[in-house]
Amino acid sequence: MKLRIHSNKRLLIQLLVLLTIISFLGVVLNNLVINLIRTGMGISFNWLIHPTGFELSEHAIEYSPSDNYVKVLLIGWLNSLKVIIVSLVFATILGLIAGSARIGKNIFLSQVSSAYVAIVRQIPLLLQLFFWYFIGFLNLSESGFAPLGSIIELSNQGINLLGVKLSAEFSAVVLGLTIFTGASIAEIIRGGLKSVSKGQWEAFRSLGIQESIGLRVIIIPQALPAILPALTSQYLNLAKNSTLAIAVGYADLYAVSDTVITQTGRAIEGFTLLLLIFLSFNLIISIFMGMVNKLAIDKNIK
Repeated sequence: MKLRIHSNKRLLIQLLVLLTIISFLGVVLNNLVINLIRTGMGISFNWLIHPTGFELSEHAIEYSPSDNYVKVLLIGWLNSLKVIIVSLVFATILGLIAGSARIGKNIFLSQVSSAYVAIVRQIPLLLQLFFWYFIGFLNLSESGFAPLGSIIELSNQGINLLGVKLSAEFSAVVLGLTIFTGASIAEIIRGGLKSVSKGQWEAFRSLGIQESIGLRVIIIPQALPAILPALTSQYLNLAKNSTLAIAVGYADLYAVSDTVITQTGRAIEGFTLLLLIFLSFNLIISIFMGMVNKLAIDKNIK
């Protein structure tokens, strides 16, 4: 009897919450319809085929101001995708190295990694982006310098890596996202590695297996189920944080959409498209990481 009463209370609370949400959405939609009627604009996506009339500082495909808004949004999407993928790869590598070093036997590397994580996580990402862009790149001369000879050249124009030119805006965003996210990933890696029993560490060390090989072959595969869920959250955060690229003038999807909305006055349609596209980014990352997580669990079971 008590269990049934408790169940009925939970059901009633859920219904009240649902009704509250529906009522809130109803008020928002009602206000939206009223405002649209007053302005006489309505909702339309016909503006997408009109010429943009503005330039872009960076575009992966050919573009001119005579192109339509569909193409400029596609370019913004490609620019965001490029930043997200490159940053994810480098942040994962950096996080793996720093996280492994934190629990390694080398005291110097462990201290350096700990300092990196402690410092970077305390500084807002926006300030780090400003640092890399305004101090890291714009303070360099146009001729720049080549720390690794012909392999990489740095200047106020960005990075020239083996003949591939990366703009200062793109380089600053990737560096900022990589270093900021890499610090959080390092903590996730450290926690995941420490979740593996000490016996596994002692076993491969007693057999004379090198630390790097033992980590890669024995420890990391066992730590993956503990690492991947939190790692997925960091990947999603990185995708969302990439919108801060607008602060340094990089033409990502958010920056392009902001210009489009300002120019067309189509805030509702523009933000709807922006939300749907970023939702697609996050869904792709979640699905991919879910597949990786399932493979890791299945491998450990076998």
